[in-house]
Amino acid sequence: QVPLVESGGGLVQDGASLRLSCSASGRTFTNYGMAWFRQAAGEEREFVAGIGGVWSNTRYADSVKGRFTISRDNAKDTVYLQMNSLKPEDTAVYYCAARPSPGATMFESDYDYWGQGTQVTVSS
Repeated sequence: QVPLVESGGGLVQDGASLRLSCSASGRTFTNYGMAWFRQAAGEEREFVAGIGGVWSNTRYADSVKGRFTISRDNAKDTVYLQMNSLKPEDTAVYYCAARPSPGATMFESDYDYWGQGTQVTVSS
């Protein structure tokens, strides 16, 4: 098991910034690819950003490129999602996910471990 705990969500206005954090425990963190997904009300969960373990290669959904940045601190077993220029359409529950492979993919089914989610609400 890899318990994941997200934090940092909240209610912000259009154009604001937020930083989400996800703390992991229990395994060698660099062995895990990490990702953020989100699920808006009435929608399916979608990929937001992913980051590899050792080399920290990243990938992003087109909808967040240039606005969101994923990073990780392997010494702290933590992955971050810096969200800038937030829009109302970014409103969703954001989930942290881990897969037991150093690479990160865009596919929900590749991830074995999930956090409980943190709500992000962007008002217009």
